[in-house]
Amino acid sequence: MAAPEPAPRRGREREREDESEDESDILEESPCGRWQKRREQVNQGNMPGVQSTFLAMDTEEGVEVVWNELHFADRKAFAAHEEKIQTMFEQLALVDHPNIVKLHKYWLDASEARARVIFITEYVSSGSLKQFLKKTKKNHKAMNARAWKRWCTQILSALSFLHACSPPIIHGNLTSDTIFIQHNGLIKIGSVWHRIFSNALPDDLRSPIRAERDELRNLHFFPPEYGEVADGTAVDIFSFGMCALEMAVLEIQANGDTRVTEEAIARARHSLSDPNMREFILSCLARDPARRPSAHNLLFHRVLFEVHSLKLLAAHCFIQHQYLMPENVVEEKTKAMDLQAVLAEIPRHPRPPLQWRYSEISCLELDKFLEDVRNGIYPLMNFAAARPLGLPRVLAPPPEEAQKAKTPTPEPFDSETRKVIQMQCNLERSEDKARWHDDRTKLATFLESTFLKYRGAQL
Repeated sequence: MAAPEPAPRRGREREREDESEDESDILEESPCGRWQKRREQVNQGNMPGVQSTFLAMDTEEGVEVVWNELHFADRKAFAAHEEKIQTMFEQLALVDHPNIVKLHKYWLDASEARARVIFITEYVSSGSLKQFLKKTKKNHKAMNARAWKRWCTQILSALSFLHACSPPIIHGNLTSDTIFIQHNGLIKIGSVWHRIFSNALPDDLRSPIRAERDELRNLHFFPPEYGEVADGTAVDIFSFGMCALEMAVLEIQANGDTRVTEEAIARARHSLSDPNMREFILSCLARDPARRPSAHNLLFHRVLFEVHSLKLLAAHCFIQHQYLMPENVVEEKTKAMDLQAVLAEIPRHPRPPLQWRYSEISCLELDKFLEDVRNGIYPLMNFAAARPLGLPRVLAPPPEEAQKAKTPTPEPFDSETRKVIQMQCNLERSEDKARWHDDRTKLATFLESTFLKYRGAQL
């Protein structure tokens, strides 16, 4: 018979259980009842201007999200600019990219002594990039070159999307504290809202907005021209270059707890052994913003561009139409494959041709690549010849609108975001065969034109 457990241990376990129950308490609900704020606070990086971030539950989807609160002490000034604040957050909700933390919903609350803007963002489970790099260095491990390339590609994918908007969206707060890692390796950029909101906010409401630049330890992420009237998207490229350097060396040593010096940055640059990586980072850190490449061009740099566009297009086509195929189609196809068959060939007269055979392709690597494409790690938009139109309304002056009836906690209307995945129709043969053929031709023409219009709208 086992001895009874000591009382102090049972007491400690009971205390932990009580603490866990306290953290799961529901403190507040959204006006629609979908989002439930918990007591547990989360650290989703140093989000500028946000006074508190709590873990919350999306009761419709059954997933955890982040409840962010932005407080304003002057209620009268807040009420005077309430319409402008609403417009800004409605536009921010349109920003949708797999490598950008999604803003799900927002609402305004001016019922208490202080006014608040509450907005719900997706929860990134594995923490910030800075936290990950610190843990990696603590375990005395070097950064894997392949992981570095994947992370850089995803960050540049998000920046390319933001900079391609009309007018361009400048992040302005890109540091290792505002870049997050999902459990599946997906990179997410947070705090995209900050620059848009702080620039559009009137002076009498700007007090709660705090920039990352105010922190000495993050000063090295910002270029010399930061904050000037004429600064542009090159600001984000400089910040990205610092993030890429920090990812490569795991940590740029600061002078105590204060700012990172130029000497520390120079030592980190010289420690890079790969000349392509060094050239890539130095091009981002050029002092002259006109000499820094665009995010789109950096995606094609030789140190990053490893996936051929045809391979990427085929993978996206496969993923998008996977519902038409058996679940184990890749495994079945590879089993029936002749491993000695020639996959591709380059003629080299008079020398023998250069050949690649199926035996040189790893099926496991193919499955992993398809999984990465499915998770958004290799977005197709990066390699398209035509750039996306982006979000014309973002940062643009809001149109004059009729006076709306205000509620204490208004919420934006949910727009239709679903798309057609599969269409089906039945045809019956008529006695007139000529008419049957004519009807089929008309239907095919109609479906083809509808599909082309739909694709055009999506692109």
